[in-house]
Amino acid sequence: MAKQAVWRGGICLNLEEYLQQRVTAVNQHIAVLCSEDGPLSEVPPRLREAMAYSLMAGGKRIRPVLVLAAAESLDAAWEKLVPIAVAVELIHTYSLIHDDLPAMDDDDFRRGRPTNHKVFGEAMAILAGDALLTHAFTLIARTGLAEGFDSKVVLRVILELSEAAGPAGMVGGQVMDLSAADPAADYSGQPAVEIASYLEQIHRKKTAALIRAAIRIGGLLAGATSRQLEALSAFGLHLGLAFQIQDDLLDVTGQSATLGKAVGSDERTGKLTYPRLFGVERTAQLVHEHTKKAQKAIQDAGLNAKWLHEIANLLLHRHA
Repeated sequence: MAKQAVWRGGICLNLEEYLQQRVTAVNQHIAVLCSEDGPLSEVPPRLREAMAYSLMAGGKRIRPVLVLAAAESLDAAWEKLVPIAVAVELIHTYSLIHDDLPAMDDDDFRRGRPTNHKVFGEAMAILAGDALLTHAFTLIARTGLAEGFDSKVVLRVILELSEAAGPAGMVGGQVMDLSAADPAADYSGQPAVEIASYLEQIHRKKTAALIRAAIRIGGLLAGATSRQLEALSAFGLHLGLAFQIQDDLLDVTGQSATLGKAVGSDERTGKLTYPRLFGVERTAQLVHEHTKKAQKAIQDAGLNAKWLHEIANLLLHRHA
């Protein structure tokens, strides 16, 4: 994304330029949010520093970009939706901080540098995650009021995001993930269909729920019809599953320098993953299958889905 964007007649020429502009807008909003005189200026400095440490650590910003791309698939202007897209990134970042804690995945590095609790301590890391989670909803409400969004739409956005992040979504998925972690487990004598179904439920909740919500939020803000929203939902579900299955695969085949975190951690902690259950080759096939299902879901829904299609292809071939 380092290449400077080139525009002709107001039209973005390729995916690299498209992503560069939207990621830049997201990062600029995050920088203002975390600045000393920004919206978090009344937050205790050490807490604000811990929040900013993880929030400004980089990353692909896939979830906020998907909010914007989904809205654009309905020909909506994306600029005023950036703060709500950032709210989704706040929740994603909170989940990473908490996932890295010793009581959870116990990771030392994230995005190429020490995890939040390694720098600020466990208590502050927990509180930084809590703060990001709750401020996300403040950001949505403030943006809704400032931009004059219909109150019912704002309520639906809050509902989508809270359900995706809550006990039936990310939190529940993490519980299932922890429950399934057993280095000594032997799945060879158990019904493969049941194990695979349980694993898919983990991924649906832990990862796909927030990705699906991001896309649905973009659709809701852009006035999607029921049919269009259903298509976007299916796209988000299969894209989310492909994304997490690819994460499982990269933990086996990836490089630490590229990923910005240790590889092989799933095996060490005994996580139930697709490579462990199906092997590397079949896992790679499943990533491809879910990506194609995602793209097929939005083919005939009356959407201008060029960027959604291209983002799905990009994620299919990612190495980090």
